[in-house]
Amino acid sequence: MTWDQMQTLLWPATWETFQMVGVSTLGSVLFGLPLGILLVLTARGGALENVVVNRVIGAVVNIARSLPFLVLMVALFSFTKLIVGTSLGWQAATVPLTIGAIPFFARLVETSVREVDGGLIEAVRAMGGDTWTIVRKTMIPEALPGLTASLTTTVITLISYSAMAGTVGGGGLGNLAITYGYLRFETTFMWVIVAELAIIVTAVQLIGDYAVRRLSHRGGVAGRTRLLRGRRTRATALDEDLVTS
Repeated sequence: MTWDQMQTLLWPATWETFQMVGVSTLGSVLFGLPLGILLVLTARGGALENVVVNRVIGAVVNIARSLPFLVLMVALFSFTKLIVGTSLGWQAATVPLTIGAIPFFARLVETSVREVDGGLIEAVRAMGGDTWTIVRKTMIPEALPGLTASLTTTVITLISYSAMAGTVGGGGLGNLAITYGYLRFETTFMWVIVAELAIIVTAVQLIGDYAVRRLSHRGGVAGRTRLLRGRRTRATALDEDLVTS
């Protein structure tokens, strides 16, 4: 197979992989982020402490994470066909990709949010902040570097999953590697696809690492001080004025 022939096949498959990963990433963030935060809030000592709910959610997440992706994809064939009208192609692959990534991302979110300084959360709560304020003004901003690193890991995992989806007609680069590289014995073409996937993963990791460094640099004590100042009550401000006068 010549390079021109490879290019004709590579670009559409690459675009399908980007579409699969993009849609699945969006779905995992929309559902995994609140799920991970809920795991923190309902844990012992959390703002919405409820051990029963926490254990139920945790059990569901653990079971979903324990399923191999190929098994999950095959098990969801009927559900996938119900959602998108087909069980083949990149559109169909986004359904199991999203469902598989949600619990994975949720656990990463839980780990990142748990690292937020508990004293800062208590300070916001003492100043009258409700649960939504704590989540929006404290948990998410303070955990943003960790959440970005978690998102990077999730995207890389989805790229790997998308390649596996190609083995059962999921489209993308994985399907191309199986159809041409393996079944037609185009070994060179298969290694070209492997190299492209490695380049994509490396690029995602570099971008994610850069974003984490930028967010970490902007955070810290200064950001926490601004947060607390933004939550001052009028009484607190009056007391500070009396002390400085």
